[in-house]
Amino acid sequence: MLGISQSGRSPDIIAVLAEARSQGALTATLTNEKDSELASLGDFVIDLCAGEEQAVAATKTYTAELAAISLLSASIAGDPDMIAALERAPAAVSKALSTEDAARQAAARLQKFSHAAVIGRGFNYATAFELAIKLAELTYSPVQAYSSADFLHGPLAVVERGFPVIVVAAAGALRDDLSGLLRTLDERHAEVVCITDETGSIESSGGVIRVPQEVPEWLSPLPLIVPGQLLALHLAHLRGLDVDSPRSIKKVTETR
Repeated sequence: MLGISQSGRSPDIIAVLAEARSQGALTATLTNEKDSELASLGDFVIDLCAGEEQAVAATKTYTAELAAISLLSASIAGDPDMIAALERAPAAVSKALSTEDAARQAAARLQKFSHAAVIGRGFNYATAFELAIKLAELTYSPVQAYSSADFLHGPLAVVERGFPVIVVAAAGALRDDLSGLLRTLDERHAEVVCITDETGSIESSGGVIRVPQEVPEWLSPLPLIVPGQLLALHLAHLRGLDVDSPRSIKKVTETR
């Protein structure tokens, strides 16, 4: 049983780990607070070493969690190629920061949006959810995440001229699927922002934020979330909002 919590203080996660341990399960915890209650319940503790979170949005913790889970997966698999790919991940994230100007320009286009959709698939289905959360909590606008398959099964009906859609499209097995979705969105004149590490064949009339492709698809969520985080940051700045302390939410949310 693996428990993941930035603070190590989430009562619901603590309760699950405590119950698992009482039943004799092997437990591991992944947290940014190695002295937390959650960490005390782990037979193994994976310390994120991300440093204290200053902002509610916790972007660096999310990235550190992805890296730690990837490292755990590669270690269990015992695959030297996976380890080698992970060693390239810091450079990939660093190069993704070079997209800030493109993210700032995209934010200017989306500045007045009141709602939006974020779409991903495969490994980047989770990226869509993380980006949707960041946009919602930093810009105070409702944002919904979808897989590209689910979006085409019904939500596509909400798309009209100017409707904002952010598509996370990694190079790899789902490239053609996402390219087809981008064409469909262009035909409906949506206001599209595409975040991709694909080198050329993924295009959109709305604009593409292109991240250098440094890692395989299974690691692409690490660099591809960065332009999304920057987009949320600049949208909040354009609206004059406090990105470190969004209204109504706290750094540690105690859910049961």
